[in-house]
Amino acid sequence: MEPTCKVYIRKGAQHRVESGHPWLYQTEVDKLEGDFSPGDIVDVYNHRHRFVGRGYINPRSQILVRFLTREQEPIDRVFFKRRIEAAWQYRQRFLDEPEYCRLIFGEADFLPALIVDRFGDYLVVQTLALGIDRFKETIVDILDELLRPAGIYERNDVPVRELEGLDQRKGYLKGRFPTLIQVRENGLPFYADIENGQKTGFFYDQRENRRFLRHIAGGAVVLDCFCHTGSFAVHAAVYGAKRVQAIDISEMAIELARKNAALNGVADRCSFEVANAFDALRELSDERRQFDIVILDPPAFTKSRGTLESAARGYKEINLRGLKLVRSGGFLITCSCSYHMERELFKAIVVDAARDTRRTIREVEYRTQAKDHPILPAAPETHYLKFLVLQVL
Repeated sequence: MEPTCKVYIRKGAQHRVESGHPWLYQTEVDKLEGDFSPGDIVDVYNHRHRFVGRGYINPRSQILVRFLTREQEPIDRVFFKRRIEAAWQYRQRFLDEPEYCRLIFGEADFLPALIVDRFGDYLVVQTLALGIDRFKETIVDILDELLRPAGIYERNDVPVRELEGLDQRKGYLKGRFPTLIQVRENGLPFYADIENGQKTGFFYDQRENRRFLRHIAGGAVVLDCFCHTGSFAVHAAVYGAKRVQAIDISEMAIELARKNAALNGVADRCSFEVANAFDALRELSDERRQFDIVILDPPAFTKSRGTLESAARGYKEINLRGLKLVRSGGFLITCSCSYHMERELFKAIVVDAARDTRRTIREVEYRTQAKDHPILPAAPETHYLKFLVLQVL
């Protein structure tokens, strides 16, 4: 069925969308012509009445329209199957273990607000906006047809859905199975709790960055802060670290981290502690402890520009403490997963911390998210992860 509503962008506001950004904000709209219900497919035109794209609309959201296509094509089962097949082919081309990956990364796979993670025989699905949620049954049916998973689980227990007028929910979409499952990353097995773990239960976006540890972990004493379920810690130990001390505030995450260390045969070299990383960094600094590698991979300190200043203070503090703890010639690995903390600002904060600690740093490598989290240059929001390796002298 053809869209029954046309959305017109106001003059002067069309450039971002016409350059390829997948969102049209309420403030960029001139007028709407025709009828629609929230979640319906609509066509978007610029002020010259030239077609710009087709997507779904929700007036409850500041993002009024999320684009699905720049063509006037039917949004139906054939459309979604083509998109999902393309995403799967992309992962098979670039990943060594494509059966363990982020299969759909929302806007960057041209399926806005849809997240699908593949954990071997199991899939976890998130539909984070009203428009995509209306196609959930179709999407799940296509995933089942293409991949034949043993089970599919829904992790829609996220507050952002409420902004779209949706409820929070989680549960089985196909099959009944234990929700503590095993995944693989860089050839290593890990447990993932897809029912109660953060987000979908495992973070694939640091896959290639964790592999970087093989260059520096041999014989090292490592501190891993904000360790979550222990992926960095276990990689460091497998790659030859002498001892790994890991900290996270979540008891559930630490329990799983211990199981992951045992699963990989490195429990004897890894110690995991439930603690506030800010407090732990301060205490270790006061004790004048020294490590060959310090890893800082905190959760996002800011999810809006309004809290960027306080987030910058948080990043400054942990990097200042972390730098003090690195033995001369050792390495600081510092990360930010907040889109609003832009690359150059993040680097400036670290440089500022180095100056305050009177440490000399040199950049070994700057990286971003793994290839199954592709980046759209026209949509900076898809480029969120900063991973910076520094030698501390």
